[in-house]
Amino acid sequence: MNPRLDLLQPYPFERLRQLFAGVTPPAALKPIRLSIGEPQHPTPAFIREAVVANLDGLSLYPTTAGVDALRQTISDWLIARYGLKQLDAARQVLPVNGSREALFAFAQAVVDGSRPNARVACPNPFYQIYEGAALLAGAQPAFLDQTPENGFGLSLDTLSDAEWATVQLLFVCSPGNPTGRVLSLDEWRQLFELADRHGFVIAADECYSEIYFDEAKPPLGALEAAQALGRHDYKHLVVFSSLSKRSNVPGLRSGFVAGDAQVLQRFLLYRTYHGCAMSQTVQMASIAAWRDETHVRDNRALYRQKFDQLHPILSPVLDVQMPDAGFYFWARTPEDDREFARALFAETHVTVLPGQFLSRETARGNPGAGFVRIALVAGADECLEAAQRIADFARKRYGR
Repeated sequence: MNPRLDLLQPYPFERLRQLFAGVTPPAALKPIRLSIGEPQHPTPAFIREAVVANLDGLSLYPTTAGVDALRQTISDWLIARYGLKQLDAARQVLPVNGSREALFAFAQAVVDGSRPNARVACPNPFYQIYEGAALLAGAQPAFLDQTPENGFGLSLDTLSDAEWATVQLLFVCSPGNPTGRVLSLDEWRQLFELADRHGFVIAADECYSEIYFDEAKPPLGALEAAQALGRHDYKHLVVFSSLSKRSNVPGLRSGFVAGDAQVLQRFLLYRTYHGCAMSQTVQMASIAAWRDETHVRDNRALYRQKFDQLHPILSPVLDVQMPDAGFYFWARTPEDDREFARALFAETHVTVLPGQFLSRETARGNPGAGFVRIALVAGADECLEAAQRIADFARKRYGR
């Protein structure tokens, strides 16, 4: 077996299961799970209908590059969403089976593990796929702490210039998981300058890009930032996005990568052998989803309603700020985040995720320690009930 598998740490939800071992929550209280970022709003009927209408696609072997119509639809969506002047659907867009699969596979295609001290840099806290992908590609993860002290930005000074020279891939998540932080144009300028100087590729995870609060101010995207900075070829940049959160279809496993044509050409070669082509049935349903914005605006309105309702309930008892975007509260806890999550579950049957399960210890400590991630993915009534239980728990436990 691949010895690198031994380097993988238990996934956060396995650690959560172990944390709750032996705990019996009140049976009279309905369980409310706010620990996992799984969208629970209903899948739009027209997407379900598109799946059924295209079941004949199951009888075909799909091509890795996908059908022209899907790549063009994604290209059209990106141009409209980010005001791009140009994007070549044939060379700069590639459909993938969800961003998770693509993020992992991308590291295997990009990283040359035979090079000494190969590194993959990523935010800390982070989506665990970044670390696993780096380790199994033969690279060492390099963690860039995101803390309240730096406004949850990337601490680029964590690595020396000599260490940045060994970085082959940088994972970036904006809007961020779990902080909801959106990178600014100046921050993108710094990242592009580093990529140009050291020759690494930036993998921009944008799966939360369509969950935001002000319809007039959508979050800045990486391709948009590149264009604003005169990088019309998107050199060193590949963006990852998905329908899962945008359209409430996590089981559809549909997303895309877009950006640097030379990088995507090599990634397509990898994927041809990887055997991960998207079913034509899913491709047709994806075209329908990417072409409609009404359901996406409705989806945002549901999240906006929940944030508006929950923040006034939680903020008096927990240090919790509104995120820039996304559907998480990143809440500071009055005690160890693991103890907070365990006691909350034991007393209220509400599940949240300890922040240190999403982070790694660095020289500066564990930036996730003392926080919990609260995913506002359940229905509005359930989220409201959960917030009231959390508030009552905090007042009773901490006298707030």
